[in-house]
Amino acid sequence: MTKINNLICDLETGVCGEAGEEEIEVIDFNQPKKSINLYYVTDPICSHCWAIEPVLRRFVEQYGDYFNFHTVMGGLLEKWHDGPIDPANGIYKPADVAGHWREVGEYSRMPIDGTLMIDNPVQSSYPPSRVFKVIQKNHNEKNAYEFLRRAREALFAFNQNISDQSVMIEIVNKLGLDGEAIVNEAGQPIGQQLLNEDFGLARSLGVRGFPTIIMINEENKGVKIVGGRPFEYYIDGLKQVLNMEELKPKQQPSLSSLLEKEKLLFSKEIEVMYDVEQSDFNSFIEKELSPDRYQMKEILGESYFTTTK
Repeated sequence: MTKINNLICDLETGVCGEAGEEEIEVIDFNQPKKSINLYYVTDPICSHCWAIEPVLRRFVEQYGDYFNFHTVMGGLLEKWHDGPIDPANGIYKPADVAGHWREVGEYSRMPIDGTLMIDNPVQSSYPPSRVFKVIQKNHNEKNAYEFLRRAREALFAFNQNISDQSVMIEIVNKLGLDGEAIVNEAGQPIGQQLLNEDFGLARSLGVRGFPTIIMINEENKGVKIVGGRPFEYYIDGLKQVLNMEELKPKQQPSLSSLLEKEKLLFSKEIEVMYDVEQSDFNSFIEKELSPDRYQMKEILGESYFTTTK
């Protein structure tokens, strides 16, 4: 037996490296059967939903083979009225939201400007929610989820009013879809009808706040996780509904392929996905991304990355 470059080459087994126990081993390459339904109950203007994007992305990326992912619109704000909207958080009028949003942004490091809630407030979260539902119906879950992400970027980071028709049309057009047709359809009775179905589902799941994630197994037993929680909570919840001690996470994709898919990532999202400390972030980026493939910009004291295309 000779040892070369720390590789053990065994003449009897004909193996360089560590030999397995068996000469012939049966391996199961089947994906796990998706017996779990995961319902993510959310809303386009929910700041805490924006804050959990980094953790939720990693959870879906690494453990998504174990569940079917369903996004459900919850209806956070139908319209502003004279009474209190959220007295527990001191929210009575749109301008009260700005300070709360800024706090959430600073705490989570998912940037939130919030000043439009003083100057040009979102009057209702229903219009972008209806657009989400129409895209989901006419196209697919992937397109709809991408619309939701772009709408949140536009609202929270780039301070655009996503209840405004022209803003919604522009976001949908950038997805390569017909913004005018989709936004017009969302304004028809069908748009509200689709949204009401989601509201009914959210009620039947016992959801009262956002974000709420509910995982349900084949025996109709489940776990409910309310609010932003650490990554480990979601893994533990999934283990409970699957009744499994160990799960096999998929390897995270390379940063370059993740950025290619996501189009825009904030530094916090990259740190969470790859377990990178803030202090090691710049050296990680230099190692993972070639300078001609991405642009780094800054907003509200946080870096974000886009592809150069």
